[in-house]
Amino acid sequence: MMQNYALTWTTPDGKPRASAVAYDEASAGHRKTDLEVAGCTSVEIVPVKPGHLPYVQA
Repeated sequence: MMQNYALTWTTPDGKPRASAVAYDEASAGHRKTDLEVAGCTSVEIVPVKPGHLPYVQA
């Protein structure tokens, strides 16, 4: 069974965000790196069930 992953992070201006798509593990890792390079903080990879994504309050 394939495990899906999503990401949560805080933008450089302090806004909490969550990914709108699910990734496989390798792709989630690449996306985490991209977000960190862009100056985002608190970047977390979160395991999710198929069809579900994390939710953050703005």
